[in-house]
Amino acid sequence: MKDLSNYRKSYEKSELLESSISKNPFELFAKWFQEAEEIGGSEEINAMTISTIGLDGFPKNRVVLLKKFTSEGFIFFTNYESEKGKAIAENPNVCLSFFWHNSERQVIIKGIAEKTTEKVSDDYFHSRPTGSQLGAVASHQSEVISGREILENKIQQLEDQFVGKEIQRPEYWGGYLIKPIEIEFWQGRANRLHDRIRFQLQSFEWNMDRLSS
Repeated sequence: MKDLSNYRKSYEKSELLESSISKNPFELFAKWFQEAEEIGGSEEINAMTISTIGLDGFPKNRVVLLKKFTSEGFIFFTNYESEKGKAIAENPNVCLSFFWHNSERQVIIKGIAEKTTEKVSDDYFHSRPTGSQLGAVASHQSEVISGREILENKIQQLEDQFVGKEIQRPEYWGGYLIKPIEIEFWQGRANRLHDRIRFQLQSFEWNMDRLSS
């Protein structure tokens, strides 16, 4: 057994006060994202955890990459026939979370997932490196395989097949737009008295509340 009781950090880099933030959660997210980019470090700023409810009834988290955010919501791309894709098809209620440790900040987003348009999926697919395009075609994500060589052999076959040709986006691969209904901003503070500001969408307007840490 390893005792982690003495693992502690004091959060003291910033504060989150109602008087100094936008009343629009998308504007606040954009500001925090930009500040996380400016601080930099080794972290992937656009890495986010998505939680879905699986077909077995259990929640499951995994890290995906945010590729675009607008006033509509947050977009990422994946295999629609993957475990997460099947979970979303059954229950589109999902949760996203970002943790930017260099900023001592966390954002938690509850939302409804829907597929992006085919054009959005096509445009992003063709912007990817060739290897990533072939990987999307080759992998039947989440399926059991006997070994890694199955994927490597498939990639080699596809590389030979598509020499000098455009790779078409497979129908089972594309984007999801997460339309938020709740966004919570968490700023670490000293003595575990963290700042938590929650925005909830009610009648097409965002209501803002402070939560106890």
